[in-house]
This record gives sequence, C-alpha cells and structure tokens, in this order.
Amino acid sequence: MAGTSRSGDVWTRPRGGRRPKLTREAIVETAIKIADAERLDAVSIRRIASELGVRAMSLYTHIDAKEDLLDLMYDEVAQEVLIKGELPDDWREAMLQIARREREVGVKHPWMFELARRAPRVGPNGLRHAEQSLAAAARLTDDLESMLAIVTTIDHYMLGYTLREQNAHDVGENGLQRAQASLLEQEYVRKLLETGEFPHLKPLFEAGVHGRENFEQGLNWLLDGIEHEYGGK
Repeated sequence: MAGTSRSGDVWTRPRGGRRPKLTREAIVETAIKIADAERLDAVSIRRIASELGVRAMSLYTHIDAKEDLLDLMYDEVAQEVLIKGELPDDWREAMLQIARREREVGVKHPWMFELARRAPRVGPNGLRHAEQSLAAAARLTDDLESMLAIVTTIDHYMLGYTLREQNAHDVGENGLQRAQASLLEQEYVRKLLETGEFPHLKPLFEAGVHGRENFEQGLNWLLDGIEHEYGGK
C-alpha cells in the first residue's frame, strides 16, 4: 500500500506528479507552516492535502510515508541555519554566527527540537551545516576529536538555552517570576527557607532574581573556556 515503505533516500527519489500546485516543495512548505503555527502533532498527510486542496493519496506520488515528510521538513529548515557566503576567518566569530543562527531558527521553528529527538535522517542541508560547524572549529584546532567536541559542546549550550527560552515563552511573559512567587506563597517552602538550610537560595528568592539569562554572555563564557583550552591560532 502506498505510504507504508521507506525504501532508499527521499532526497534521491524521483519527484512524481503532474499537478502544478502539488509539488514536493509545496508539500514541505505547507507542512512547515502547519508545524510553526500548531506544533508538530498537527502535521498529517490529510491536513496537508486539505490545505493544498488535493486528495490525501495524491501526496504519496511525492513521498512514500509521513516519516519521509518529517525528514524533508527538518532538512528544509536546516537550510535556514546555514551561514551564507564565507565563514569569518576568526574561529570565535564563526562559532558565534553559527550558534546565533541555530538559536534564531530554533525559536522560529520550535518543533525542530522535537524532530531531532526522533533522529531524522540527515539530508544535504544537515550535512552542510555540520560541515560549516566543523570548518569553524578547524580554525582553532586540527585535531578531529577536539573539533567534534567543540561543536558538540556549543550545540549542547545552544539547545539547552533555547529549550529553556521556549518553556519560558510557553508560560507567558514573566512566567518564571510568577512561578517563583507561587513557590513563596506555599507555607512549607517559606518554612524551609527559614531553617537556614538554604543560605544561597533564600536571598535569591527574597531579591526576586528569576533567571535573567543572557545567551550571548553564556556563549562567550563557553568560548572563553574553549579558547583557553586550545590556546587559539
């Protein structure tokens, strides 16, 4: 039955179909718009077909299965992460540009991280992004293991920060501040803080400090440590 197999790579398969408005590009673009507006769970073959005004089965002329569509969506967005033109000669500036772009795209398409957990197959744009990241690290060291470690470490920081940023956005403006205030309204929390067991946490709560994070500051701290480790070029 159409749509039940995933043979070969979706990027190298022939593109079928005769309808001018029903192309692989249109299908992927529509799926991304749905995911951006309503999250990944809203993406389905039937929903995309409805948006495009075609029968659901006609989409299988262009894709074999929904998993193929998810791979194509991920790789299409990976293209947005790519730095256009030549990377800066300075490794630090190159890494800053890449990390900033990753975060911008992640905020724009929050479903990307959900897809990443499903381990999508890497497409051509994903490979290009990995190549750019390694090229930036190669400006600091030519050791392959170190290059990969640098890229992975920065990716982990970017991912962790962006996920926290998305969570804060989900709870609304000043959501973290409200959550902290809610804790202080709980009698058992107030009593625990008064025991003296939390000499650092208590003044933090009392001062109303609630995660005033700065992506650039944290990223530069991380790059400082990496640069100190390898000594620069």
